[in-house]
Amino acid sequence: MRKMKKKTDIHVQELSPARLDDYLSYFDHDAFTDNSRWASCYCHFYFADHEAKAWKERDAQENRSAVIQLIQAGKMHGYLAYVDGKPVGWCNATPRALLPNLRNEQGNAEEIGSIACFVIAKPFRGQGVARQLLDEACNGFRQQGFKFVEAYPNERAEGQAGNYHGPLSLYLSAGFKIHHHDPDNRVVVRKGL
Repeated sequence: MRKMKKKTDIHVQELSPARLDDYLSYFDHDAFTDNSRWASCYCHFYFADHEAKAWKERDAQENRSAVIQLIQAGKMHGYLAYVDGKPVGWCNATPRALLPNLRNEQGNAEEIGSIACFVIAKPFRGQGVARQLLDEACNGFRQQGFKFVEAYPNERAEGQAGNYHGPLSLYLSAGFKIHHHDPDNRVVVRKGL
């Protein structure tokens, strides 16, 4: 007989300077317990100026400090998922115009909210955390007056770490449509709001 998974009570909150300590604690201790290679990111990749300094040359402290400044300035957006008062997931949901590393994507950046990535703590994967984060992100972009939300899943992603953009199936089941394929094996999916 199969054991039924206990339904996880997930609460999603928008990132704000008041939630900075929760964000940092999550990325310092829980976000990458099974992927230490990415632990230095702090979800700074899409904000970093890769022309000024190569991503591989940046360290965890540098990315952490940069993210603190972005959050305090209100330039980094997204949602934290909580279970029992502790962060267990993150969705970077930022207006595309604020993400310099997406500037070459098609369309008017001022009209588009971007789902850049998800980071779900390993014990909470497969329990609907990413879906709730995605739903909140779409609702948030709608309330802010964006015309579209788009995301960038990798069609050939291998393993859970490779799906950090979110799996294509997640977006398609949420009403996103394939907009185009880009040269990096990413599928750009878009949903009208």
